[in-house]
Amino acid sequence: VQLQASGGGLVQPGGSLRLSCAASGFTLDDSAIGWFRQAPGKEREGVLCISSSDGITYYADSVKGRFTISRDNAKNTVYLQMNNLKPEDTAVYYCAADDRGYGCYIGYGMKYWGKGTLVTVSS
Repeated sequence: VQLQASGGGLVQPGGSLRLSCAASGFTLDDSAIGWFRQAPGKEREGVLCISSSDGITYYADSVKGRFTISRDNAKNTVYLQMNNLKPEDTAVYYCAADDRGYGCYIGYGMKYWGKGTLVTVSS
C-alpha cells in the first residue's frame, strides 16, 4: 500500500497549483482522502478531505473559496486544486487515506500516509 503526493513547486502569490495523490495497493474510491500540510516550524494541520461518498470536509477555514478537492477513480488519484495561493500556504503537503469507514472525521488518525510534496509561495 502506497500513497504518492506530487505536483508541488514554487509559485508566486495569487498563482495556482494542482497536487495529485496517487494510490497503489488499494482503491481510493472506498476511502476517505485527506490533505494535510506542515509549514516550517509549525505543527501539521488538516486542509481538506473527501469522503468515499464524495462529501467534502474543510479542516482549514483559511482555504475555503480557494482550494478544492476531487477524485478520479479511474486513475485511482485524488487532486487538490489550489488557487489564489498565499505565502502562508507554504508548506509540505501530505495526502492520507482511510478505508475503515470512519470518513473524514478520522482526521490525523488516517491509516495510510504518503510522503509530502513541498509547496512554496513566494515572489
